[in-house]
Amino acid sequence: MDTRRDGHESENKRMRIVIALGGNALLKRGEPLDVDVQRHNVRRACAAVAPLAERHRIVLTHGNGPQVGLLALQAAALDDVEPYPLDVLGAESEGMIGYLLEQELLNEIRHCRVANLITQTLVDADDPAFQDPTKFVGRVYDAEEAAEVAVQHNWLMKADGQYVRRVVPSPRPKAILELTAIRTLSEAGHIVICTGGGGVPVVKRPDGKLRGIEAVIDKDLASALLARQLGVDALLLLTDVDAVYRDWGSAAQTPIRTATVDELDNTAFAKGSMGPKVEAACDFVRKTGGFAGIGTLEDAAAILEGKAGTALKPTLSPTTERARHRSKDKSKARSKARSRERSEDCSNDSSKDRSPVIDHSNRRSRTIDPSNNPSPMTDRAEVAARKHPMP
Repeated sequence: MDTRRDGHESENKRMRIVIALGGNALLKRGEPLDVDVQRHNVRRACAAVAPLAERHRIVLTHGNGPQVGLLALQAAALDDVEPYPLDVLGAESEGMIGYLLEQELLNEIRHCRVANLITQTLVDADDPAFQDPTKFVGRVYDAEEAAEVAVQHNWLMKADGQYVRRVVPSPRPKAILELTAIRTLSEAGHIVICTGGGGVPVVKRPDGKLRGIEAVIDKDLASALLARQLGVDALLLLTDVDAVYRDWGSAAQTPIRTATVDELDNTAFAKGSMGPKVEAACDFVRKTGGFAGIGTLEDAAAILEGKAGTALKPTLSPTTERARHRSKDKSKARSKARSRERSEDCSNDSSKDRSPVIDHSNRRSRTIDPSNNPSPMTDRAEVAARKHPMP
C-alpha cells in the first residue's frame, strides 16, 4: 500500500517557512554514527516535516556537527593522506545528509519535487571566532576518552552537557552565495535542501576569488540569515530539546513557552548549543516581525501552531513598552515647547518690524506687515519712500 502523503494544496494557503534540522535531531546524543542509524533518523525527520510540506512552501536546512566530526576522524585515520580541511568535510556532509533527506522526502510525499544544493556561506577571515572556538562537532566522549583524543589529534575539547566534544571556530555568516538559486527553486515549487551545516565556509581573497576556510558555521545563524534574505513568514529551529529552558541543567529549570525578543535577549544560554538558536530566532523576529519557534522535531507542526516548543513574539515587553511610551511623551512635550517658543519669537518679531511702506497703487501710505509681504523689494521701497515722499 502506498502510504505517501499527497503534497498538493492550494497555493494561496501556503506560508513560506525555513525549517532547520539540528544535527542532534538527525543523530541523537550517544547513538552510533552508522549510516543505518542516520537513515532511520532522517526517515523520522521527513515524516515530521511532511505535514508542513504538504501545506506550505518549505526550505530545509540541517546541521552536520556529528557527521563532519565523523568525517574528520576518518580523515585523520589515514597515515599516508593529509587530513582534509573542515570546509571540504563540510561539503561532503552536505552531500551525504542532503542525499538521505532528498530520498526520504520523495518516499514520504507523493508528487514531491526536491532539490539539494551544496551551499557556500561567506564569512570574515578576521572574525574573532577563530580565536575562541565554540562550535561542537563529532561524537561525544567521556572525560578520559576526550583527553586521549585531544592529545592524539591536537584538538580542542570542551564540555557539552555531561559529555565532552571537539570544538572548532564558528564565524558569523555574512551572505548565502547560492541565494538566487535557492529562491528560484523554492518559487518553482521545490522543497529546497540547502545551507547544510551552515554552508561551506568561504572567504574572499584580495583579488575577489573565493577560498574555503577551516571552520564550521553555526547552522541556526545561517538559517536565520537565509530566512531573512528569502523574506519567509516563519523560522523553525528543531532540535532534541522540547523547548528553550530557563536555568537549564539545574533543579529549577523551567520551559519557556512564549517570550518576547527583549526577554530572551536578557537571558543567558549555553554558547555552543541553545545560545545560537535563541540568538538566531531573536534576530529573525526582530528584523522581520515574523514567527520563530524552537522545539523538537516531532513537534514541528505543533510549534508552528503555537501549541508546543518556545514561540518568540516580536512585540515589546510591558516594561520596554512603558519606557518607549514615556520617551515618546517626553519627546512630544519638548517638541510642543519648542513650537510655542518659535511662535512667540515670530509674534514679537512681527510687531517690531511693522513699518510704513508706500502703496503706489492709490498713492496713500499704509502699514504693511512684512510677514505677509516677503518680497525682497519691500526694504528698497521703504527707503525710496523716505527719501522722496509723495506730495
